[in-house]
Amino acid sequence: MANYLIIGASSGIGAQIAQDLLASGHQVWGSYRNHPIADQRIQSFHFNSSVTLSKLPNELPERLDGFVYCVGSIQLTPISRVNTSNLSLDIQNQLIKLVELLQQIFPKLKKSSHASVVLFSSVAVQLGLPFHTQVGIVKGAIEGLSKSLAAEWAPSIRVNTIAPSLTDTPLAEPLLNTPEKKLANDQRHPLKRIGTVEDISNMACFLLSEKSSWITAQVLHVDGGMQAIK
Repeated sequence: MANYLIIGASSGIGAQIAQDLLASGHQVWGSYRNHPIADQRIQSFHFNSSVTLSKLPNELPERLDGFVYCVGSIQLTPISRVNTSNLSLDIQNQLIKLVELLQQIFPKLKKSSHASVVLFSSVAVQLGLPFHTQVGIVKGAIEGLSKSLAAEWAPSIRVNTIAPSLTDTPLAEPLLNTPEKKLANDQRHPLKRIGTVEDISNMACFLLSEKSSWITAQVLHVDGGMQAIK
């Protein structure tokens, strides 16, 4: 039985990862931002950009075998209309809090013989998509952090990043809320469908497991072929 911490476990990809880890017999600690986690098997706590992290280690087990940071947003706008206040909030939520958390939980990860960290980027970082300036800024920084951290924490802790394309989650609902939008987004992908939370969770759980013990410092594209196939 392994111990996992998931930030963003109340819905979408994070919730699916939590359920899959629980189904495999592991223990899960998970955070929520707006809606408390209903599943009582998850030891949950509130987390957002204003929450202090000083007491967080006391809520966690002595040893962490894995950490998943599932915090994101979809801010699609041309650079001429990027709101710097919103950009700063995205950086605070997705990057600054991540760095603070990594600092806090490092001693717990070190106590595991097979610790793994899974972060999230976006297909837009490598592909280059219009109106994705804010996404590219924040997620590009996460990819850089992931590779640097993998080098710094090797060989005891592995660090990898998943870069999905559009996935059917509550966050993406405004882009998928009509049959026409759903079909158009399906057709943009070589595999002719958008991603599911199960698609992304399958990769995350693999990266957390010892089956991926020789994989670190990678950005893995789970994107229906969008990044690699024209």
